[in-house]
This record gives sequence, C-alpha cells and structure tokens, in this order.
Amino acid sequence: MRHTTEIELTNLEDVVLANRGVITPEEVRRVTVEDALVDTGATRLCLPKPIIEQLGLPPFGNAKARTAAGIVDRTIYSEVRFTILAREGSLPVTDLPEGAPVLVGHMVLEQLDLCLDIRKGLTYNPDHGDDWIEEAW
Repeated sequence: MRHTTEIELTNLEDVVLANRGVITPEEVRRVTVEDALVDTGATRLCLPKPIIEQLGLPPFGNAKARTAAGIVDRTIYSEVRFTILAREGSLPVTDLPEGAPVLVGHMVLEQLDLCLDIRKGLTYNPDHGDDWIEEAW
C-alpha cells in the first residue's frame, strides 16, 4: 500500500540569510510537495534533482546508497528545513533522478516522532499520544 504526505521544504541557508537581513523573507526558496512518498525503506530525505535545483541547494559530498537496482552513487546536498504534520526538522538531502517521487525516509520519521500505520497512514507516534518526544542524541 502506497502512503504519501504533504511536505514543505525550505532552503535552510536562505532562512539563515533572511534572519540576518541579507535577503528578504520573500527571497527564501520554498517548495511544497503534496504527494511525497513515505518510504520506510529509505534512510534519508531524497529529492529529485529539479526540486534540489529549485531550492538552490549546493552539493557537499557523495554517498553510496543501496537501491532496488543495486548500489548507486548519490550526491548529498545542504540541509533543508522540512515540515510534516506541523512538525519541523532539518537534514541534508540526497538526489534522485528527475521524475522520481520525493522520498521521506526513516531519519525524517524518527526526527519528527512519526509512524507509518498501514491503515491510517502517517501518524504521530501512538506511544507518545500527541506529544512530540525526541530521542536523546
């Protein structure tokens, strides 16, 4: 069963520049994706290259990723701020080819204390009620 969620993505470097008055809040690059795929097999937040370009995210490294097609090289890009179900977090992102869906991996779910219920879809962690409990780092 395929589960999707709305995710708001913001260039975190732009947010910092806006907070310092270097750019206006209107210049902060943002994208809302209404049908991001909740993929418990994915580790990170993965974005198709056109969205990465729209957000203006610079690359800063590379990583190997295990996919259904085997092990592939992926580029790691700077952090985005993301919002799902009114909870916010930030992570670096990895790239996907054009046409691929946005993938919300388990690092995102863990950071926001969200769970995937096979019947209800994406929910707040039922063990914590409506409270957002973050893991100690």
